[in-house]
Amino acid sequence: MLSHRLQILLDDDRYARVTTLAQGRDTSVAAVIREAIDRGLPATTARRYAAGERILTAAPEQFGDAAELKTELDELRGRHG
Repeated sequence: MLSHRLQILLDDDRYARVTTLAQGRDTSVAAVIREAIDRGLPATTARRYAAGERILTAAPEQFGDAAELKTELDELRGRHG
């Protein structure tokens, strides 16, 4: 839920770039700005920790034996032999 309002000033070039991108994606300028913030600023430690916890607590995958897995990976990589 969005709960904070932010007002920024942009020069003509930045405003043109962000509005052009928003129009091209059929979305709002605000959505483009939020995406840029998400890409430009790293996730918080808590978010990274939570992501790690999800990975570590996920159910294990079942694979064949190591030789079969290596053969399959080699085939996918285009290696034969």
